[in-house]
Amino acid sequence: MNFKKVYGLLVLFAVVLGACSPKIRTPKPEAGKPVEKEKPTDKKPIKKISQASVSLLVPFKLDELNLKTATKADIEKYAMPIDFYQGFKLGLDSAAAQGLNFKLNVFDTQDDNAHISLLYKNERFKQSNLIIGPVFPDGLKFIANYAKENNAIIVSPLAASEPAEFNNPNLVSIVNNIDLHGKKIVTYIAKNYNPANTIVVLINPKKTEDEQFAAPIRNYFKSNTKFVVQEYASAYAFETKMIKGKDYVVVLTSSDRTFVLPTIEKLYKLKHLPAGGYSINLFGHPNWVKQNYPTDKLQDLNTIISSSYKIDYKSSAVIAFVKKYRYRYGFEPGEYAFKGFDIGYYFGKLLTTYGEDYRDYLIKDKYKGLHNNFSFIHDEKLGYINTSLMLLKFKNFALNIVE
Repeated sequence: MNFKKVYGLLVLFAVVLGACSPKIRTPKPEAGKPVEKEKPTDKKPIKKISQASVSLLVPFKLDELNLKTATKADIEKYAMPIDFYQGFKLGLDSAAAQGLNFKLNVFDTQDDNAHISLLYKNERFKQSNLIIGPVFPDGLKFIANYAKENNAIIVSPLAASEPAEFNNPNLVSIVNNIDLHGKKIVTYIAKNYNPANTIVVLINPKKTEDEQFAAPIRNYFKSNTKFVVQEYASAYAFETKMIKGKDYVVVLTSSDRTFVLPTIEKLYKLKHLPAGGYSINLFGHPNWVKQNYPTDKLQDLNTIISSSYKIDYKSSAVIAFVKKYRYRYGFEPGEYAFKGFDIGYYFGKLLTTYGEDYRDYLIKDKYKGLHNNFSFIHDEKLGYINTSLMLLKFKNFALNIVE
């Protein structure tokens, strides 16, 4: 982001956020345009509403920022919630254009549960048809009791935590948890590799994050005895047990760059030994999407990683969004602007189409967004969980969608 523009935007936010309750209204219908009559149906009538109240709980924490002494690094740290808010606002605008008025209430939680508790007495908050946030896990845990007592839908927009951590049947988890990433990979391996000649290898240093990714993969193959599964702490230990003529599917469960980089180098050498290398296909940790590794070697190893998002900047919808964001705010949209847009548009459209009954359609209405896709399942204890994931493969020195 442009430093001066972000700085100016933060000044504006510091002045107006406390009273922020923007109304988003739909354009009037075109004159003379015929109105289609609803066809009779036996289905349960939808309780449409004339206005939806949406509360957005984001940790702007602008009270901590001294605009007179802030450095560029300080400013950028606070840019994420603003980027998300602006994308969300554009998404809600797009939904409003389809026929519903929205009242958007924006609250700065300051990443503090005491500030969240104050909202419980706020009339605008209590009348919300939908609550987006809090953003971080501690806030989501804190608000769970309020959600259960008031039967309020709470959307977790950015946390990748396991839904079981929150004990909230009204929670909507947008970001895929690590367990789902593991299941996505094992399903692909089982579908695309022959167990008669394939050995699945987990390279797992067994730190906490490594084990979280390895566990669902290991558990799957324990119940599927067709595949031979081996597990090693490093590629060097794996090397001593390799057999020529076998196809190796290697799942590297770590996202620690100091471990991953030399492991990739070692696997590449094992595939290209002077006397004849081994057949190796690599699967990586989803955090690799944001990390930098030698693309040529990842491509040579046919590397695949799972991801909940992928922005196609050649897409006409993405191009239109970027232009609109630039025009409205004066700089480029970041990753969180795309996240905000998809969430704002999806839930805004649900409210527009189904009114008060929108939660009944969460598991029915699939969504293909600018940034990621939504396909929810419902668990009576854990709430609504987004299961839509994609697999990305290194090809032509870029990540491309496999499925």
